[in-house]
Amino acid sequence: MTLKLEMCTIDCADPALLSAFWQEALGYTEVGNFGGEYIMLAPADGSHGLRMGLQRVPEELAGKNSVHLDFSVPDREAEVQRLTGLGAKEIARHEADGFNWVVLTDPEHNQFCVHQS
Repeated sequence: MTLKLEMCTIDCADPALLSAFWQEALGYTEVGNFGGEYIMLAPADGSHGLRMGLQRVPEELAGKNSVHLDFSVPDREAEVQRLTGLGAKEIARHEADGFNWVVLTDPEHNQFCVHQS
């Protein structure tokens, strides 16, 4: 048996808020809404990229999320500016042996990283 990674789900207080942010950030569209409790997003162009789930949970995020998304872009600084304009917050910059990345949070403080490809 082989596992196929199809979706990454983020626990959150307000799936609709995160849906709007991630749709704009990723160019995704809503493909399923289950009473506002769970919203599923997929690439708007119909490609078979990784889907994203946004699941309402009662507890708040406590500390750093243990799983996070990493994104590569041609122009890291331009992308960080675009994402912060959408509501992300920059929280750190790191470098390790010439590899550089920026840590950001979405509007509910879930961390994700952006590095230059």
